[in-house]
Amino acid sequence: MNPTETLKEIAEKYELIVGLEVHAQLLTQSKAYSSDSTEFGQLPNTNISVITLAHPGILPKFNEQVLDYAIKMGLACNCSITEYNYFDRKNYFYPDLPKGYQITQDKTPICQGGYIDVTTKTGKTSHIRLNRIHMEEDSGKSIHLPSEPETLVDLNRAGVPLIEIVTEPDLRSADEAYAFLTEIRKLVRYLEICDGNMEEGSMRCDANISIRPKGSTKFGTKVEVKNMNSIRNVHRAIEHEFYRLVELTEKGEHIESETRNFDAVTGTTSGLRSKEALNDYRYFPEPDLQPFVVTEDYLKKIKNQMPPLPKELKVKFTEKYGLSEYDAGVLTDSKEIALYFEELCGKTKNYKAAANWITGPIKSYLNELTLEIPDFPLKTKRIAEIIVLVEKGKVSFSVAKGDLFKNLLQNPETSAGKMAESLNLIQSNDTDEIQKLIDDIMAKFPDKVKAYQNGKKGLLGMFMGQVMKASKGKIDPKTANKLVRESLEKAEN
Repeated sequence: MNPTETLKEIAEKYELIVGLEVHAQLLTQSKAYSSDSTEFGQLPNTNISVITLAHPGILPKFNEQVLDYAIKMGLACNCSITEYNYFDRKNYFYPDLPKGYQITQDKTPICQGGYIDVTTKTGKTSHIRLNRIHMEEDSGKSIHLPSEPETLVDLNRAGVPLIEIVTEPDLRSADEAYAFLTEIRKLVRYLEICDGNMEEGSMRCDANISIRPKGSTKFGTKVEVKNMNSIRNVHRAIEHEFYRLVELTEKGEHIESETRNFDAVTGTTSGLRSKEALNDYRYFPEPDLQPFVVTEDYLKKIKNQMPPLPKELKVKFTEKYGLSEYDAGVLTDSKEIALYFEELCGKTKNYKAAANWITGPIKSYLNELTLEIPDFPLKTKRIAEIIVLVEKGKVSFSVAKGDLFKNLLQNPETSAGKMAESLNLIQSNDTDEIQKLIDDIMAKFPDKVKAYQNGKKGLLGMFMGQVMKASKGKIDPKTANKLVRESLEKAEN
């Protein structure tokens, strides 16, 4: 929806209320309650067995790695971990649900409470409370081909382990939802429990949306929006629903409690089914799986396996390494890049230069070739060597990030010093040699020298450019700048 300016003004009277339900598919090799493979992209209905297909007499067996991953996420989200747990059956019919029920957690979610602090692009920080994180199995996938009346069912996904992260209705804007999902994706990737790929469906989000007049404490009728395959589309769907609900309210029309589908092409939503009557899932404890207890020793073992998290690294990068909030945020966006930076800081004390190299030339190289940092050919030792060369004035930064960097990428085993020498890139600090270059250039541009002395000080840049060009970048810019300035001031008018 593209709201008119009038609708935008009217919408100022209302407050948006959003709660999110995020499903994260866990990176286990086998399913939650069977040994069937979870590998993505296999031929339809090949990652299945009698357990996935719910044949009579079969018994599930719990995959303990699912529990480990769920607890890790709970600890990362400041949750309390439930000691006594059991599984429940959630009963409903759907073509891609072979058993006719889903094994989940209802009464004893593994993680309770918790929160995530997020910062939007405008710099606003919000405290988003979680209601719970629970474990469950995924259903299969129904496929509807255009203009075909049949529904195709692929059961490869049935039984794949999930955690569902449920927030309280604390989000107040589409920007907060965007920031929250970005943080969730970052956390699951840091923990290496989910790849966070919404396009492939390994992370999915449903949004519960309502509005109320500003100042009111009573919640309005909520709608649930599904089928959003990117964080950007969640943002779009929430914004669309906000203005749609405002428009309906202003017209005095009834808001139906319903599940709605988001169309990424049009950016609009459409009704799927009514939610006026609550679903009766007839939850009861799963009789084929024993209850389990999370002991203190088990919890301690999981805590010891926890990697450093983004917020911890961000504090470390700002306090220990003196980086700006912005630089620390960019470096902690990816666990691999954050760890690469940490390793680099163990080889150089010039932390700002280390950050600049990673966020500048290194990231540009990775983006250009669509690579990740584990694929980057240069070890941190090489980058530290380049930083030393620039620090000591042996190579200018422009030359370092150009010819030197480019050639080292092709020859990662060669030291930066040897490569700079072989390419004849080492800067000259011979002031006599630099002075001769400056004198020659000033002799070529006597009118520019006179103009400089008459007040056009901006011409200093032109002379510096000529000097650096004549030297092919092989002289120290600081030394050259000082000598050029002195020469221009002393020249005879």
